[in-house]
Amino acid sequence: MHPILFKIVSYPVYSYGFFIAMGVMSGFLYTYWQGKRQFGMTFDQTYALFFLLVLVGGIGGKAFVLFEDPLYFLQNPQKLLSGTGFVFYGTLLLTIPTMLWYFKKIKIPIPGMLDIMAVVGCIMHIFGRTGCFLAGCCHGKPTDSIFGVTFTDRLCQAEPLNTPLHPTQLYEVAWIAGIMAFLIFLKSRKTFDGQIFLIYLMAYGAGRGVIEFFRGDDQRGFLFGNIISTSQFISILIIAIAAYFYFRMNKKRAMP
Repeated sequence: MHPILFKIVSYPVYSYGFFIAMGVMSGFLYTYWQGKRQFGMTFDQTYALFFLLVLVGGIGGKAFVLFEDPLYFLQNPQKLLSGTGFVFYGTLLLTIPTMLWYFKKIKIPIPGMLDIMAVVGCIMHIFGRTGCFLAGCCHGKPTDSIFGVTFTDRLCQAEPLNTPLHPTQLYEVAWIAGIMAFLIFLKSRKTFDGQIFLIYLMAYGAGRGVIEFFRGDDQRGFLFGNIISTSQFISILIIAIAAYFYFRMNKKRAMP
């Protein structure tokens, strides 16, 4: 696609980094708007939260790249050090405890604030996956279907070039957009705080597990004799844990 979005004089602006930045800014604005409206969250508190999330999320995203296939990235260190190549689940698994700690520290109700962050996660993820598509990373397998997209730019990370591939990045964008629309619809209809966040985790995990079957970047790592990918395994765990807390909190709400 277009790994370089445009140039400022002779300096390239890379699509992936640009859309990540747009996602962070959009997520920040939504968090400040809803956090202030619902819980009195200040601008400084929102800024500190996003500073932590970007820092921790970046570390987690890169750490999981190495974890998924250490041999590949030790042989290709330039891939690890590139501006692309973040693993979403690495980011998610480190940012959740960071948010729990921070919301407790600033004395903001954790379940209600997590409901806001579920929508924020969708917003940022949509921008991020759009950047992935333009950069060619997180690409799909070769396909003869009408959905196939051919990457030709040698700077793209898609493999192989000049071959129609499943646009798994766009599949995920569509799925996340659907989740976000449902979460916003559910906002005024939820029956307990934390419900939206838990539904987000379960819905994303289910969709990600299916999309993984169409992924073609084999270096992302597999488990149990290549039966399932690392991300599918994490998806199963996340769905199970989120479902446990969902039914536990729903049952607690229903108790007289």
